[in-house]
Amino acid sequence: MSPTVTDRSHRERIESALDQRLSIADFDPTTLGQAMRYAVLGHGKRMRPRLVYAIGTMLDVAIERLDAPACAVELIHAYSLIHDDLPAMDDDDLRRGQPTVHIAYGEATAILAGDALQALAFELLASDPSIGDDPGTRARLMATLAHACGPNGMVGGQALDMASEGQSIDLQQLKRIHDRKTGKLLRACVLLAAAYRPDLPAEHYAALDAFGTRIGLAFQIRDDILDVTASTKQLGKTQGADQAHAKATYPALLGLDAAEAYAEQVSQEALDTLQPFGTAAAPLRALAQLMVQRNH
Repeated sequence: MSPTVTDRSHRERIESALDQRLSIADFDPTTLGQAMRYAVLGHGKRMRPRLVYAIGTMLDVAIERLDAPACAVELIHAYSLIHDDLPAMDDDDLRRGQPTVHIAYGEATAILAGDALQALAFELLASDPSIGDDPGTRARLMATLAHACGPNGMVGGQALDMASEGQSIDLQQLKRIHDRKTGKLLRACVLLAAAYRPDLPAEHYAALDAFGTRIGLAFQIRDDILDVTASTKQLGKTQGADQAHAKATYPALLGLDAAEAYAEQVSQEALDTLQPFGTAAAPLRALAQLMVQRNH
């Protein structure tokens, strides 16, 4: 499935917005800024910021107000990849088709670049002028992202994932790990855009929340499948890394065919939650399908 015209414009927009907010002139020492830019710019699917833009567009939020949260969530994602790839964690040397940050810049600089990207994400939500003057909106944005990437979100999920290596776990335990490691940040993309619309009917907010949870799960199942079926060149990272680390995955637990069927089921459940938004959700539906039908 090809991206829609709207989604392509969103992808172009996020590249420009990230480049502006990662201006090398703003960083001292320069090497740290170079490592941050290396980790973020010029590659990546940008699924998370594209999701922020798609939800915001559906909810009639002015596009310029979405730039800072779209950038913030991508900075958090990039920081998490830097740290996940470190020797103390997954010890990977390839990411997005290029050497990982610790290979290119050294382990200490990689750690600091990840730390700096995380801090910059929250600085954007606190002070970027594009968000507007309402302090309540800024508070909702910061609280949403903090929950998604903290101990009950992405970081906690990574800890659970590492603890489960080589262990026998069931489907519910696997879903708990991936809901926190991957799902919470994708759900946050939905809720970051919705933070601009505190006037949303409760049933619409609940539908968006359910969509975010389900699309996050479907995305992770697809990721696990691609680790088995795609090549290193397609993935831009080492193929088969999950199996090499004895990680719990959906294909390992369910079998490849059942995992693919489960991804389709959860993807359809995600699409079904968008019924209250009617035709306005068409670009979001297209993006959601792309997220779970991708080949890398």
